[in-house]
Amino acid sequence: MTAAGGTAPDDRPPAPRDTPGAPAAPGQPDRAGQSRAPGTPPAEPRPAPAPPPRPAADPPEPPAADARPNGAAGPDPAPGGHPDPAAADPPPVSGTPFSAAPADPGRTAAPDPAATASSEAPDAPTAPGPSGAPAVAAPLARLAALHGVAVSYAPSEGRTVHVPEATVVAVLAALDVDAHTPEAVDAALAAHDARADSAVLPPTLVLWQDAQEPPGALTALPGGTALRVSTEQGETRTWSVPAPARRDSSAPAAGSAPWAELPPGVHRLSAVLPDGRESSCHLVAAPARTVAPEGPRHGFLVQLYSLLSTRSWGMGDLGDLAELAAWAGRSVGAGFVQVNPLHAAVPGAPTDPSPYRPSSRRFPDPVHLRIEDVPEFAHVTGPGDRARLDGLVARAAALRDGVLSEGALLDRDAVWALKREALEILYAVPLGPGRRAAYRDFLAEQGTALEDHATWCALVDTYGPDRARWPGALADRASADTARERAALAGLVDFHCRAVWDTDRQLAAAQRAAREAGMAVGLVHDLAVGVHPDGSDTWAQAQAYASGMSVGAPPDAFNAHGQDWGLPPWRPDVLATTGYAPYRSLLRNLLRHAGAVRIDHVMGLFRLWWVPAGLPPTEGAYVRYDAEAMLAVLVLEAHRAGAVVVGEDLGTVEPGVRDALAARGVLGTSVLWFERDWAGTGRPLPPDAWREGCVATATTHDLPSTAARLTGDHVALRHRLGLLTRPLEEERAEDAAEVADWLTCLTRLGLLPEGGGDEEAAIRAVHRFLLRTPARMVGIWLPDTVGDRRPQNLPGTWDQYPNWRLPLADAAGRPLTLEELVASPRLHALMEVFREASGTGTEAGAKPLTAPPGERPA
Repeated sequence: MTAAGGTAPDDRPPAPRDTPGAPAAPGQPDRAGQSRAPGTPPAEPRPAPAPPPRPAADPPEPPAADARPNGAAGPDPAPGGHPDPAAADPPPVSGTPFSAAPADPGRTAAPDPAATASSEAPDAPTAPGPSGAPAVAAPLARLAALHGVAVSYAPSEGRTVHVPEATVVAVLAALDVDAHTPEAVDAALAAHDARADSAVLPPTLVLWQDAQEPPGALTALPGGTALRVSTEQGETRTWSVPAPARRDSSAPAAGSAPWAELPPGVHRLSAVLPDGRESSCHLVAAPARTVAPEGPRHGFLVQLYSLLSTRSWGMGDLGDLAELAAWAGRSVGAGFVQVNPLHAAVPGAPTDPSPYRPSSRRFPDPVHLRIEDVPEFAHVTGPGDRARLDGLVARAAALRDGVLSEGALLDRDAVWALKREALEILYAVPLGPGRRAAYRDFLAEQGTALEDHATWCALVDTYGPDRARWPGALADRASADTARERAALAGLVDFHCRAVWDTDRQLAAAQRAAREAGMAVGLVHDLAVGVHPDGSDTWAQAQAYASGMSVGAPPDAFNAHGQDWGLPPWRPDVLATTGYAPYRSLLRNLLRHAGAVRIDHVMGLFRLWWVPAGLPPTEGAYVRYDAEAMLAVLVLEAHRAGAVVVGEDLGTVEPGVRDALAARGVLGTSVLWFERDWAGTGRPLPPDAWREGCVATATTHDLPSTAARLTGDHVALRHRLGLLTRPLEEERAEDAAEVADWLTCLTRLGLLPEGGGDEEAAIRAVHRFLLRTPARMVGIWLPDTVGDRRPQNLPGTWDQYPNWRLPLADAAGRPLTLEELVASPRLHALMEVFREASGTGTEAGAKPLTAPPGERPA
C-alpha cells in the first residue's frame, strides 16, 4: 500500500477496462465468454511500435472442439448465446497423470506441435484476422507452436481466425525468441532443435501421487540411467531406469516403486546417463486431489470494504471480518465467509478502487487494518501522540458517518491517509520482547520477497508511483542504485514490513475467530487474475512477467473490439525454469490464513490472451501455460494449507478444462441464472442436474443482486447509464421472461409457497433451490440478505457508476452497519431457510448454533 497523496503520472483516471473480477453485465458473457458490457469503448492501445510483418501463407490451425457452457448438457452457447473463442491449438491437458514442462523455455510436450495442430481438422473453414491477416508461414507457425503461441483461434463453431503475423512476432519477442525475419525464424528453430536433441530432462516434471507409472520423460531415458531425488524434506532417494526389455516384466508395482513413495513437495531430480551426461530438473510431487469441504456447506460472500461497523474507519476492515465470521458461525451455522481480494493496492492517487487490479498479490494491504487492534495502540502515552491519535479516530468517525448517514461514497484514499498517519505513531512505540521476537520470525520467514515489496513501497513514498520517473536505475530491483537507496531508506522499509506483519496478524485473528465459531472452512480468500503493470510484483519479479504484453480477451460476437485488462502476464517459460517458484510463493502466502482460496478466471491456468503493446485487443494471441504443472502446484500448496480450492469458471470454457479441474478436486462456480439446459429445452436446469463440485450461488459481485434481478431494477440501471444495446422494452421483456421461467420452476418444485409477487419470498425460494442441488458449497451474497439492489461493480463502466465504492445497504438503499445487518428481520427470515434444511429450524425448538471457543460441531 502506498502513501496517500502520492504524485500520479497525470490527473486522469486509468482508461476504462473490463474488470477482470468475474462475469460481465447481465445478459452478457463474462471474461471467459470474452465480452464487454454493451456501450463500453475499447481500451486505448498502449503506445509501442509493432514488429514489421513479413509475407507468409500457410494452412491455418483447426478450430478446437465445441466448448460446454456452465451447467449445459452438451455443446451450446453460454449464457447470452455466446460461443467459446476456443483456441485452435492442442487440447489443454493430456489424459495421463504426468506432465513434463517444456524441455526448453516454452517447448510443448508434443513432438511437433505445429504438425499436430495442422493435422487435426484440415478442412476447417478459415477467415483472415481482424486486419485481414493471412495465415503465417509454416516455419513461423512451427516456432510459435513450440513456444505455446497459437497462430489462430476459433471465435465460433467451424470458423478459424488467423492471428496477425506482427502479433506472433511480438509475442515471441516477449519470450526472448527473435522471429523478425525469415532468417531469424530459421535460426530460432535450429537453436530449438539443437537444445531438444541434447536435452535430457525438461525444466519441471509433475508427479501425481495417484500415478500408475513414472513420468514419460523418465521412462524415455536409456536403461541404466541413475536417478537421484533430493526432497525438500532433506531426504535422498535413488534408483535406476531398467533396461527396455525388463521394463514391462520386472517393473515394481506402482505402490512400491521409488517414485511412488516420494513425499509431496517440490524436489530436485538429477539424472546421470550411461554415457556420462548429467541433467537435473524440478520435480513437483503433488497429492491426487485437493481437500474437500466439510461441515456446514452454506456461507457468505462479501466485499469487505463495503461492510462497515460502528468501529470502522470509513470502510470495512479485518476487525469487521472477524466479527462477521464469529457471528455467522455461531448464530446462523455458516461454514465459510468468502471475501474479495485483500491484495496490496495499486499505486497512485486516486487509488484504483478495484480489488482485482492490485499492486501485489503476494502481500495484503494495510488499509484493511483495524488500527485499535494493533497492540501498540494501547501504549501510546505521549500527550502529543495521544492527542494526534485521538484526532485521527475522530476524523475516521466522520468518514464513517459520511458514508453511513450522508450518502458519501467509500473513499479508500482518505481511509489510508488516516491509517498511514496512525501507523506512523504506533511505529514509534517499541515492540515488547514477545512481539519483537514474533516480528523477527516473520521477517526471516518472508525473506527477500517482503523486503522487496517494502522497498518498492518506500520508493513510491519517496519518488512517486511512476517508476519511469525514478532517478538513476531504481526501476531495476537488482541495480546498485536500488541497493544504496534500500539502505538509505531502511527505516521506511521497516515501517512497511511492520504494516504487512500487523495485517498478517489480523488476518490470522479473523481466521481463528471463524474456526473458533465452528466454521469448518472459515475464510475463503480470493486470488486476482493479475497485477498492475507498475506495481510491486512487476518491479520485484520483472523477469517473470512478459514485457510489453497485457492480458485480455479476443473479439467475439458481442464485442468486436476485444478486451485489454492492463495486466501483464506471467511468462510460462520462466515459471517452468524456476520450478514455478513465483506461483508457489504467491499461493503459500495467500493460504497462510485461509480455509479455502478462490482462483479468479481459473481458465488462466491453461491459456491467456496476450495483447502486445501498441496493438488493439483484436490483434492478440493465445499463449499456453503448462496446465498440469500449474494445477499440480495449486493442489500441492492447498494440500500444505489444508485448504479447499474454488475456481471461477463462469461462462464458456474450452473443452477439457472443467474435467481437468474436477479431476483434481477443484470446485467450480455455478450461478443460478446461468444454469439452464442450453443443449435442450433452454429451461432452468433442475437442481439434481447441477454438478456436485461447485459453489452454488444466486449472484456475484459483478452481477445484479437477486432483488435487482427479480424486480428488473438492473435493466433500469443499465438504461439510465446508456449501456443497453436494444430498446428498453425489448430488454425488459426478455429479462421478465427469464425471471418468470425461474419463478415457474421454483413454484413447480414447491419452493415458493407464498406465490409470486413477493420479492423476499422469491429470494428465499432461490436459496431453497440452491440447497436442493448437490453443490458442495452454497454461497449467500451478503447484500441479498437485506435486499440491496445495487451491484458492487457494473462491468463496462468507469466513472459512470461508483464501482467498488458502495457500502452494503438495505432495499431502500440506506447503508447498514454490521450491527444493523445481523439484527435484520429480513436476514433472519432468509437464514431460517438454511435452518430448515439442516433440521435446526426454530419451529423445531432449536437454539442458535453457538458454542464456546475451541468447540466444534459434533
